[in-house]
This record gives sequence, C-alpha cells and structure tokens, in this order.
Amino acid sequence: MAAIVFVAASGCTWRQLPPVFGPAWQTVHRRFTAWSAARVWAKLHRVVLDRLGESGELDWSRCAIDSASVRAAKGGR
Repeated sequence: MAAIVFVAASGCTWRQLPPVFGPAWQTVHRRFTAWSAARVWAKLHRVVLDRLGESGELDWSRCAIDSASVRAAKGGR
C-alpha cells in the first residue's frame, strides 16, 4: 500500500517506483488494479470521513462540490 500511495503522491509512473518498496512495479500495479476494482479506495475514503466526523474533525462548511461535463468522443454514452 505504501508503494501505491507513493505513486499517487509523487506523480511518478509505476515503472519509476523505487525498489525500496520491495515488490516489483508490476506487482504493485496489479494490486492497485485489483483494489480499484474491489472499490477499496472508495471504502477507505468513507472510513476516513466517518472517523473524522465522529471525532469532530470534519468541517463540512468548508467543502466544495464541483462538476464538469465533457462531450463523449465518437458518440459514447
């Protein structure tokens, strides 16, 4: 998980992942893909929000909702 967080935070590519994390970049990417399909990140986000809310550390008055609309190329949905 540390390797996945490193890629997300640093902006490096999977292939640039430093070997200090242990598994090969292919293994890290495969786990990221599997966890994404299993919606692990959405569930983790929800857990973090719930815990922050329970401890009074979440200030919804400072949140923002944004939306974008982009035309689908080639007639996609």
